[in-house]
Amino acid sequence: MKQITLGRTGITVPQNAFGALPVQRDDMETAVKLLRRAWEGGMTFFDTARAYSDSEEKIGAAFGDSVFRTERERIFIATKTGVTKPDEMKRQLETSLTNMKTDYVDIYQLHCAAQCYRPGDGTGVYEQMEDFYRQGLIRHIGITAHKIGVAEEAVASGLYETLQFPFSYLSGQRELALVESCRRENVGFIAMKALAGGLITRFEAAFAFMAQFDGVLPIWGIQREEELSQWLSCFDNPPAMTEEIRAMIRADKEELGADFCRGCGYCMPCPQGIVINQCARMSLMLRRAPSKAWLSDYWQEEMKRAETCLHCGACVKKCPYELDTPALLEKNVEDYKKVLSGERSV
Repeated sequence: MKQITLGRTGITVPQNAFGALPVQRDDMETAVKLLRRAWEGGMTFFDTARAYSDSEEKIGAAFGDSVFRTERERIFIATKTGVTKPDEMKRQLETSLTNMKTDYVDIYQLHCAAQCYRPGDGTGVYEQMEDFYRQGLIRHIGITAHKIGVAEEAVASGLYETLQFPFSYLSGQRELALVESCRRENVGFIAMKALAGGLITRFEAAFAFMAQFDGVLPIWGIQREEELSQWLSCFDNPPAMTEEIRAMIRADKEELGADFCRGCGYCMPCPQGIVINQCARMSLMLRRAPSKAWLSDYWQEEMKRAETCLHCGACVKKCPYELDTPALLEKNVEDYKKVLSGERSV
C-alpha cells in the first residue's frame, strides 16, 4: 500500500482513508464496529465534520477510550466547521473535541468555504483558526470547497496546509491542474467524492486512478461492512491501472461528460419540496446502480413532484458545479416516464 504525505503537514498515511459522513446513518454499535475494524485493518486517517450529525460522537466512542489512550499520535482525525463567526467557531471546536474524546484535532478545516478566508478580511475567521493553532487545539489548518475558483485561490494563498475538493476519474482538466498546483505549492490534497456520488461503481477502478497521484488522499465514504471490506482488501492487493480500467474510464467520461448532478445536496432545500439531488440524476442512478427501489411508489411520487419545478433559479445559484438544474430535472423526469412505460430499458 502506497504511503502518501499530505503536503507540508508532514502527515504520512496509507493512500486509503475513511470518510465518516455515512456512519451518521448507522446505529452506534454498527458505526463503532466499522471504525475499529478500519483502524485494525490499516486505515489511519478519518475525516468527519461537525455538520455530520453524530459522526464525531461515533469516532469518539470507537477510539476515545481505547485507541487514543495509547495510539493517538498514529491516528489522524480531520474535522470541519461550517460557521464563520469566531465565537461560534470556538463553540463548535469545543463540541468536536468533546464528542471525539480528544484534546486536539490533526486537521481543522473550513467546511464548504464560500471564499478564501484571509487575515485582515474583516471576518476574523482565519485569525480564529490561527488562535486555535497557537493554543494547541488544532495542528494544521485546512479548507474544503466545492467551487473550483475558491479552491484555486486557497491553494495559491499559501494560507492552508490542506485542501479537500471533489476528485475522481470523472474530473476534468481543471481539477487535474488543481492537483498539480497542490503538489507544486506543497498543499495536501484530500479527495472527497472519489466515487462521484455513487456513479462510479467499480472500486478497483476508483482506487487505481487515485494510486496514480503521489500526493492525493481519497476518503472513501463508508457505511456498510461490505464497503469497508473492499477498501481493506486494497492493503494486500492494491488494484493497479490496466488497459481494461482505462477503457472503462474513457467510456464513463464520454457518457457522463461534465454536466451531471453529483448528488451533493447543496442545492437543497427546494421551495417545492423536490429532492433535487436525487431527481436530477435519476436516469444515471437507474442505469449505473440498477435497483427496483428507484422505481418504487415513493420515487414515482417524488419524480412527479419534480414536474412542479418553478424554474425559480434558487438551485442554480447554489450549485457548486454551476449546472442548469431545472433543465436536468426536466430531462430526468422525461426519461423516468419512458422507463416506467417500458419505452426505454435500464
